[in-house]
Amino acid sequence: MTTATPSASARPLMNIARYDEGVYARVDAERTDEDLQIEGELPRELRGTFAQNSPNPRFTPPGATHWFDGDGMVHGVFIENGRASYRNRYVQTAALRADLEAGQALRPGIMERFQPGDPSPDRDTANTDLVWHQGKLLALWWLGGQPVHLRVPELDTVGVEDFGGTLKGGLAAHPKVDPRTGELIFFDYNPYRAPFLEVGVISPEGRCTSRQVIETPSPALFHDIAITEHYTVLLDLPMVWDPERLARGQRRVRFLRERPGRIGLLPRAGGEVRWFEVPPCYVYHTINAFEGVNRQGDPTVTLLACRIDDPIPSLPHSEEPEVPRLEFLRLDPYFYRWTLNLRTGEAQGEQLDDRRTEFPRMNNDRLGQPTRWSWHPRIAPAPTLLFDGCIAYDSESSSSAAHSYGPGRVGGETVFAPRPGATEENDGWVLVFVTDRRTERSELQVLDARDVAAGPIARVLLPARVPVGFHSHWAPMPA
Repeated sequence: MTTATPSASARPLMNIARYDEGVYARVDAERTDEDLQIEGELPRELRGTFAQNSPNPRFTPPGATHWFDGDGMVHGVFIENGRASYRNRYVQTAALRADLEAGQALRPGIMERFQPGDPSPDRDTANTDLVWHQGKLLALWWLGGQPVHLRVPELDTVGVEDFGGTLKGGLAAHPKVDPRTGELIFFDYNPYRAPFLEVGVISPEGRCTSRQVIETPSPALFHDIAITEHYTVLLDLPMVWDPERLARGQRRVRFLRERPGRIGLLPRAGGEVRWFEVPPCYVYHTINAFEGVNRQGDPTVTLLACRIDDPIPSLPHSEEPEVPRLEFLRLDPYFYRWTLNLRTGEAQGEQLDDRRTEFPRMNNDRLGQPTRWSWHPRIAPAPTLLFDGCIAYDSESSSSAAHSYGPGRVGGETVFAPRPGATEENDGWVLVFVTDRRTERSELQVLDARDVAAGPIARVLLPARVPVGFHSHWAPMPA
């Protein structure tokens, strides 16, 4: 996989990385390996599948390519009774099946031009996210596409999940499962034509029961939402797709520094969005949101996320080499908290740490409820987006603890797996794939979520390298 050749004026701003080498390089074989070697001891209560979605191109697309172009491949470790097995499988999307039949990649990647007016200008790869809903593991795509049902622990593709024919349109990465109601709250967005944003609900019975258009002034790069008991929290931030470039068949984002951002509260019961203005910024991933009351007795909504003050570089990379970049994107996120006052309509924000972190996760059994704990991969001071450790944050006491993977080691997204029957929010384990760049060997580390600084209580040694990927999930076995 190669990268685009930028213009002379753009080249100093970009990090031109090779996402076909080293820890990013694709793997060619699907495999199944039983009875993996374990250092330490896996907890007997830990039963389920830890899985990570990754871009893994089966064929190299024509022209310039991007890391995001790869076909979805899910890597998983199944754990039961203190033993572990490994599997990796391609997500069998319609796009991949067409390429396999042709023996080549039929469509170019997102760095190449597209035909304006094409109803499907992008290749839906389901390579971005995973969500566990009502006993089904679904692979999802960041631009909003067809969810793909994967069988666990085998990770074989069952087929497209259209929820009994009720899903009319796409479903983007980062939907939220309400642990109280069993509903899947999702969004879909289209950068090419209005309506740019829609929000919907999948019932516990697996039917799409609502889908609502959200009016937005421009095709912002929508990437995540949050939920509370009574609201879906929307982020309309001023990093937008350039409409003039899109009209010419080019994909390019702009950051409108002169335009404020908006955080919206959409009533879960239906109604209009209430918008709260915030200074311009960008958020890739939220952690949690919840309702409360401040000291004055005003109702509030708290939103926790990783916030980037300025996501598009204006300085040459040589002048701030410590800030990672992904092509034209500046990856400078920090743990942040907004408090929305529902009486006054004001939003207050505060940065909670000065270390760069992203891909934050929490105890999903507490999603939408007041929480204090979250676990964040720590961004290494390197040219590309790599994680060299993880940080456990207690936002209530403003304390934290960190675990470093060690020299030459990089990790993926951390996921929290709750201890069955636990009553404490942080009673469970943090799981993460870690790869040694020197040996190109990978392992699954299992940490005690209450003491990540102590290091792994178990290391599951994998038979193959797991490439640096996107998002991970824990799919528990039924009790």
